Amino acid sequence: MLAKEAEFIAAERLRSISVSPIITMMARAKALQRGGLDIIDLSVGEPDFATPENVVEAAERAMRDGHTRYTVLDGMDELKAVICEKFRRDNGLEYELNEVSVAAGAKQSIFNAMMATLNPGDEVILPSPYWSSYADIAGISHGVPVVVHCKEDRNFLLTAEELDAAITPRTRWLVINSPSNPSGAAYSAAEYWEIVEVLKRHPHVWILSDDIYELITFDDFEFTTPAALDPELKARTLTVNGVSKTYAMTGWRIGYAGGPLSLIKAMRAVHSQATSCPCSVSQIAAIEAMQGPQAIVEERRREFEKRRNLVIGALKEMPGLSTTLPRGAFYAYVNCADFMGRTSPEGVVIDSDVAFCEYLLDQAHVALVPGNAFGASPYIRLSYAASAETLTEALGRIEAACEALD
Repeated sequence: MLAKEAEFIAAERLRSISVSPIITMMARAKALQRGGLDIIDLSVGEPDFATPENVVEAAERAMRDGHTRYTVLDGMDELKAVICEKFRRDNGLEYELNEVSVAAGAKQSIFNAMMATLNPGDEVILPSPYWSSYADIAGISHGVPVVVHCKEDRNFLLTAEELDAAITPRTRWLVINSPSNPSGAAYSAAEYWEIVEVLKRHPHVWILSDDIYELITFDDFEFTTPAALDPELKARTLTVNGVSKTYAMTGWRIGYAGGPLSLIKAMRAVHSQATSCPCSVSQIAAIEAMQGPQAIVEERRREFEKRRNLVIGALKEMPGLSTTLPRGAFYAYVNCADFMGRTSPEGVVIDSDVAFCEYLLDQAHVALVPGNAFGASPYIRLSYAASAETLTEALGRIEAACEALD
């Protein structure tokens, strides 16, 4: 006989927090696949490419050579030196080793920063649509997400006026993700300068720049990171990046951040109580990824650009759906407002982007993520980190399902 389960009371901080909607949709898609259905999963933000072979070989050597023990808390010096060189070479940013933190993914770097800085009631400005974890990480750190709804006709870019109106004495962070998950929006240097001018009038506001899609940009777009624009801004900016997207190393879990020493030290204290160190083997693999041959990065960037063109071109031909042209990353953020209020063949009313995604999963067997996960509805996010053949099949299924709505 099984013992009765004891009453469980969750922490108050979890009242507004749930499992990531992206992970939830991915789990549902995988469950349907295990049940025998032919599901095309375009919900996950993960390159479909393999980790480069030279990186895998470096990891194998590391294991055979005994690099399987604890490393320095927030990253071995050898990896930090490579990261400092990357910041210098690619971004014009100078950091010392102790101004760099390595974590188990970029998400942990963001989590460490929020936990290290937010007091109850401190505000975090999130231009929407935003990556869903930003709001939950701020909330679990006792902060208050302040959502600024960016307009589709401005390609979802935050304006100086919108930022200025959102700042209060309690504002602690502005989070910028460029190129963006979920919209692919990205800021040019000129567009960033409008934001910089506002921030210079509010020296209490710090900037968290999530640059994880830095090397996946299109149409000769020139990437810029905020800290490189102004020395005053660099002194209160945390620049976050990682190897997950660029090198198809999502499961290796290596992210990093560069910032002011005082912030990095505080993040290190949080890190010390969360995990002893990033994976030793993954750190050595990351060194090889960042130092080794880089031709594959450009090859894959071009492939993502081809896929973007395929997806955006097809979506433009579908009545009722519209989207902006992504400058980077590998997502299309699709406006589905025209389908709100329509009825499925089974008589279900599509009353939200969540219902629309559920309909597409059930009817078309295509998994997408509803826009409410990113703070902007009614939209759906489609990841084109899949082969052209898979994308073509998925787009055909979506179009047929849309045509079936009354």
